[in-house]
Amino acid sequence: MIPAGITGAELDKGAKAELRSLPRSLADLVAQHLVASGQLLDVDPELAYQHAKTARRLAARLGGVREAVAITAYLAEHYDEALTEFRAVRRMTGNHEVLPMMADCERALGRPEKALALSREKQVVLLEEGSQMEMLIVAAGARRDMGQTAAAIQTLEVPELTKRTRAEWLPRLRYAYADALAEAGRTEEALVWFHRAAGVDQDGSTGAAERAAELEGLQFTDLDDEDEFDGEDDLKPDEMVENDHVEDEDDEFADNDEVEVEVDDDVEDNAEGDEVEDDDVEDVEAADVDAEDDVEAADVDAEGDVEAADVDAEGDADAADVEADVDDAEGDEAADDDQGEDVVEGVVKDDEKD
Repeated sequence: MIPAGITGAELDKGAKAELRSLPRSLADLVAQHLVASGQLLDVDPELAYQHAKTARRLAARLGGVREAVAITAYLAEHYDEALTEFRAVRRMTGNHEVLPMMADCERALGRPEKALALSREKQVVLLEEGSQMEMLIVAAGARRDMGQTAAAIQTLEVPELTKRTRAEWLPRLRYAYADALAEAGRTEEALVWFHRAAGVDQDGSTGAAERAAELEGLQFTDLDDEDEFDGEDDLKPDEMVENDHVEDEDDEFADNDEVEVEVDDDVEDNAEGDEVEDDDVEDVEAADVDAEDDVEAADVDAEGDVEAADVDAEGDADAADVEADVDDAEGDEAADDDQGEDVVEGVVKDDEKD
């Protein structure tokens, strides 16, 4: 049943052009089902899939209709049918942008080797950047499925990890990298990259912030003094460590990220009542800091579980050397979700498939 208010006129021009090969009344009905499918895609993938299947029953020879069935089947986790429909889309339209979803279907069906084979197809290098990044994520996942965690990490160590972009694939790429590091036992590096993923994940869809919190909880329980989080050296993959600075304004920690500040010297655990003796320094709420004239007091605004390190700035020691150098503060907003468009200009398939 078509939801109230949908006329079919909402369909974009490209899809409408493809429907001109149908009788007017049939074209209108197919258009209504395609619009309904697109509107329900993020709300109810299963119902969106049913609308797409109805459109296929009415116009199985149209590439745009078959792509709608493929995408909705994929999101509704009907991976066998999705794979079949994606193959039909490639034959009918020559659209290879569906390759990452095809590879992911192979993974979901327990065939990581076939997923890797798809990731090596020659058309992959011709895909749009977003599709290439999605294929990297799927290929790395396939490696992990096969127990090849180190290879998965290497697959994801690409320059795009630190790219300045609003694209929705960036938080997903960083999350996949962090997750692989965590699986390999490289917990401190994983924590950094979960924070970096969270910093550019505007809607929190990856769950990177939650994963970071979980890891920090483990660290706060079991961390020895000698293993405290160091920060700077862990901000890059192994291949990038030689660079002293990553020129990526998007890679600063978000305001709600948590950072451990490590400093030397002993300070009494109960530092309540200590006062900062410099006229230019206001009271620091995170920890009471005794400092002399040369100390610039940086406000340590780490919401959450930031541990204020003990600081004893005796003599000429400059406590201002302790800077929370956090690269991932102001992440770019994630790009608007482009899903929901079920438009593909295609070639007509000779045999009708119900």
